[in-house]
Amino acid sequence: MISIGIDLGGTNIKSAVVDREKGLLSSHSVPTNAAGGPDAVLDRIAEAITSAADDAPEKPLGAGIGAPGIISLDRTTVSHPPNLPGWGVINVNEEIKKRTGFDAIVENDANLMALGSSRYGVGRDLDSMIMLTLGTGVGGGIIYKRELYRGATGGAAEMGHVIIDYNGPESYSSARGDIEAYIGQRFLIRNAIPLIKNHPGNPLAKKFLDKPDELEPVHLSNEADNGNELAIQILADAGRVLGYAIVNYIHILDIRNIIVSGGVAKAGDWILEPARKAALERLMPPFREGFEIRYETLGNDAALLGAGSLAFEFL
Repeated sequence: MISIGIDLGGTNIKSAVVDREKGLLSSHSVPTNAAGGPDAVLDRIAEAITSAADDAPEKPLGAGIGAPGIISLDRTTVSHPPNLPGWGVINVNEEIKKRTGFDAIVENDANLMALGSSRYGVGRDLDSMIMLTLGTGVGGGIIYKRELYRGATGGAAEMGHVIIDYNGPESYSSARGDIEAYIGQRFLIRNAIPLIKNHPGNPLAKKFLDKPDELEPVHLSNEADNGNELAIQILADAGRVLGYAIVNYIHILDIRNIIVSGGVAKAGDWILEPARKAALERLMPPFREGFEIRYETLGNDAALLGAGSLAFEFL
């Protein structure tokens, strides 16, 4: 059985042919053309679906689409995606079927990372898990008893907006002091720059103080690998805050398996070990048993596989 997976981003639209048993067969990427408005983006999605269908070994049963923004409970409509100018509320299912003849089902992109990990990735052996996507922002998804948990209206699992300090720094949302404000890529770097300025002799200062916009988490982890104590401190501080957020997730959901993915998560144990330690220090004793943090090696392919899985399960 074959489906098409689509990952709709503000810059690129990624498409994939997904086999239910084998996983990803092929993938492709095209520019989103977000500045052209909703119709232009929908045309690009339709082109990506048609092209993927042409590459498929058999007729796909339909397309699963991962999108930013709030998704309706029936998985047809996308509301106000933050990185797609001009969008209001659009029934993507109708628009795609009109353009391609294929049925389409839509879900939040971070939710589909969780579903892809659960079906094809490091979460395959888990009955329940929490996915955290640590990228430009912080997203997430919840798998409970092998199914996506979506909440009352479909908007559950905004994991990045759990508030750590209500007087804390701003992020992309109105939830001031949320976890995204500390460990989202842009905000981790924002918080690091004042510390780097206080250490003008540090290699990080020599390389990036004149061009702070070029500093990325990978540079911090590379410096940490080289024994740079300042880089180790910056990543550990971010990891501890992540650990405090994880405590909240576990205490509320009673799910102890945490899967992380995204560019910031590539810092590996420089972030994840402080997160584990901080979480274990603050979890109530009954919640410590079975607690684990894993890194998802599928990367963005998890979202495409999750989109394909969505089509298998609901079309």
